[in-house]
Amino acid sequence: RKLGLMLLACVAAPAAADDIVQDFDQITVALSPRTPQQMSAFYEARGFGPEMIDVLGKECFITVLIRNKSDDILWLDLSRWTFSTADGAVVRRDRTHWRERWAAMQIPPAHQSTFRWTLLPEQLDFRPGEQEGGNIILPRLGKPVDITARFDAGRDRSGKPVTVEFRQVECAEDP
Repeated sequence: RKLGLMLLACVAAPAAADDIVQDFDQITVALSPRTPQQMSAFYEARGFGPEMIDVLGKECFITVLIRNKSDDILWLDLSRWTFSTADGAVVRRDRTHWRERWAAMQIPPAHQSTFRWTLLPEQLDFRPGEQEGGNIILPRLGKPVDITARFDAGRDRSGKPVTVEFRQVECAEDP
């Protein structure tokens, strides 16, 4: 299915034909693959230098929007999400990866903070009706990725988990 809403780091933007949506009674999860050009322009507009933009332009950015449509709490925990290709598991570039990378490059703290703000939270409780978005970053492999997103349910996480699967997600390419 296609989504008429496109996010770039949690901010609404024009619709895109490449958005992918899984919509269930309890939850809606939308993925918007971003081109290197889109991400470079976004970060350049926030004052990021060429050294950061060059690194980021080589990664696969997917903006994620999650909406809890249930009457219960749903729990985002990115450690419970899996990413894979036909060749096996893919390791997501998490906050630890970026903290270490930016420290090694001596990136100013203000830019590191702005970058972190654009990422999907590692963990978050979604109350009924709440919505959250941000980017996940994968290595650009040149092949489709399967994504399985698992959400615990209930105040104490003892409810029936919700699983959302996306098959053959392509990293966006520049035109």
